[in-house]
Amino acid sequence: MNLDLTGKSAVVCGSTQGIGKASAIELAALGADITLIARDEKKLKAVIKALPTPAGQKHDYLVADFNFPENLKSGLEKHFAKDMAQILVNNTGGPASGLAIDATLDEFTKAFTNHLLCNQILVQSLLPGMKKSKYGRIINIISTSVKVPLRGLGVSNTIRGAVANWAKTLSIELAPMGITVNNVLPGATMTTRLESIIKSNAEKAGKSYEEAKKDMIAEIPAGRISDASEVAAAVAFLATPAAGYINGINVPVDGGRTGSL
Repeated sequence: MNLDLTGKSAVVCGSTQGIGKASAIELAALGADITLIARDEKKLKAVIKALPTPAGQKHDYLVADFNFPENLKSGLEKHFAKDMAQILVNNTGGPASGLAIDATLDEFTKAFTNHLLCNQILVQSLLPGMKKSKYGRIINIISTSVKVPLRGLGVSNTIRGAVANWAKTLSIELAPMGITVNNVLPGATMTTRLESIIKSNAEKAGKSYEEAKKDMIAEIPAGRISDASEVAAAVAFLATPAAGYINGINVPVDGGRTGSL
């Protein structure tokens, strides 16, 4: 099974923490050159130093705020004027919790911009390099909510579903070019966002953080919350030559929690 990414370049968004950072580390371990994208330059520099270089690869970063898509577009045009990337990991922080009926139009607009619009900009910017390389892997880190909406995450459920259908559409359009598009759907993964959700659940239920955490774990057949590296392993596999015939699918990484096939 060919899992070697030597000579390939990967762009990983939201890569200074959580699943994004873990994905960058895993892809680098398989031999890929990594371009990190996030808002905090200090954190980006720290992650660069932590990335493995088993094949002597070179890593770099691009500072970008997804609240300003035009700035992202111009940054990508400058950064990849000559270089090419074959792998794109779309990943950004999820919208705040809350009911869909209570959400403001600005909350929906911001989420749509951060997720779908910036994803579109990234794909359009990197597509020429993928086509020239005759190798492309677009992997979107979304949520199991695209299969079963999660209570209390109204805006997130809505936007994640839009991204999932956008990705499925792209998978059909780009397949003839040797480019695959797949979605990884993390379940409960111990990240800063999950900690925030647990705290919110605890406050609403009048429970302690640990009690709310135990309630969440009770819904997971595997009996535990996952580590970001476990989600990153799925991301990395989909980026490899071995996954070349896997296209247009949602891959839950959730310990069996999602109540659908």
